[in-house]
Amino acid sequence: MALVTVQRSPTPSTSSSPCVSESGSGEDDRRSQSRSISESFLTVKGAALFLPRGNGSSPSSGSRFTQLRSKHAGDIQQHLQTMFTLLRPEDNIKLAVRLESVHTQITRYMVVVSTNGRQDTEESVVLGMDFSPFDSSCSVGMVLPLWSDTLIHLDGDGGFSVSTGNRIHVFKPVSVQAMWSALQSLHKACEVARCHNYFPGSLFLTWVSYYQSRVSSDQNRINEWNAMQDVESHRADSPVLFSDVPTERERTERQIKTSLREIMMQKDLENVTSKEIRTELEMSMTCNLREFKEFIDNEMIIILRQMDSPTEIFDHVFLGSEWNASNLEELQNSGVQYILNVTREIDNFFPSLFEYHNIRVYDEEATDLLAYWNDTYKFITRAKKAGSKCLVHCKMGISRSAATVIAYAMKEYGWDLNKAFDYVKERRTVTKPNPSFMRQLEEYQGILVARYTISLQRFYTRLRQDATLWPVCQRAAGPDGQQAQTELLLR
Repeated sequence: MALVTVQRSPTPSTSSSPCVSESGSGEDDRRSQSRSISESFLTVKGAALFLPRGNGSSPSSGSRFTQLRSKHAGDIQQHLQTMFTLLRPEDNIKLAVRLESVHTQITRYMVVVSTNGRQDTEESVVLGMDFSPFDSSCSVGMVLPLWSDTLIHLDGDGGFSVSTGNRIHVFKPVSVQAMWSALQSLHKACEVARCHNYFPGSLFLTWVSYYQSRVSSDQNRINEWNAMQDVESHRADSPVLFSDVPTERERTERQIKTSLREIMMQKDLENVTSKEIRTELEMSMTCNLREFKEFIDNEMIIILRQMDSPTEIFDHVFLGSEWNASNLEELQNSGVQYILNVTREIDNFFPSLFEYHNIRVYDEEATDLLAYWNDTYKFITRAKKAGSKCLVHCKMGISRSAATVIAYAMKEYGWDLNKAFDYVKERRTVTKPNPSFMRQLEEYQGILVARYTISLQRFYTRLRQDATLWPVCQRAAGPDGQQAQTELLLR
């Protein structure tokens, strides 16, 4: 390990080499540090841990660490210097951990940045930072605030996930020691967030918008920061992270799925046979696919079931499938700008073009879909208020996404379950939520009725206490009833 110091002020160096010095490296360095603010970091392979002033920055401790500089410090010294140029003066790096990447030339860091917030408590955010292989410049590719609901899970393969709200990000440090340092730092920051109850919309972490407005990494790198585990259907440039190496057959099946979709999109399916499609598929892949005949036929059926256009349920809501979510031309022609992805296994195909909200669940009896319906309602409502349209999709547009649209209709229009179900079923005849989701919709109906009853009781209590409301109630039943009802709601 090594102890390094990084200069933060008065200004970053304008020379080509960063102003980074090793402790104990000479009297000139110490005189330079005395004229500026420097931060000290303890570095191990792939990680740099912040040392508060006075903790281990003495000359004696510096001489103890510096002899291992070349083995452990490496490029992280220069990278730290560059990272600081992206930070606000009042913010500090608590930890920087280098991560594995599917792109060999890309250098990525998970950086924990902290500051004292408005309530004079320590607030933290995780930044994803990318370094260019050409000019050593640095950019922000991800911003993840650490709220009180943040959870950390090990993935069993040297990586871990950090989830908060509806976001899940996966990180895989380059060494075991780096992973241990990352977990310690994150758990400490999350404990502070829970202790002070940091939640979105509060006075906490208001400074995060500074970094959100400075996300400038190219789209491929942003896609890697947002890569999801367990995804089976990937966009073209999406990295496949933290999975076992696929077998030769699995690789062939993936290629078949991709190529088959492209071929079927271009064909007149009323005038082409399965054999003709398979022949063209073999020509496209330049190999004999005889042993995959059954797989190809099954995949054709799946694609055919998905290929219907998305169903317009309301003026601002479309219900569809994976196929619809991957058809850019169709999305743009439909005026869709918001996409609600209710699957765990399907990627966000166009993250740079549409606003996404992910509910990462499987179509299983054990899935608690009800827990997400408040968030999905807000997302669809946001699309409506923006004058746009939202595509709600799962794998087939039959169960998960259909149940979610039914739940939205119940809350938005005050319908009971039967009316909402019949309305959606009439427009999309394949609608069939699994039995567990139907039970959850019944439970959701009870929740909505209870909320309405409580609101009504409060209104009648207020009506008894405020005599000025009576004339308005009387007018509500007359010719100008609509205006009077609006007046009542506003009161």
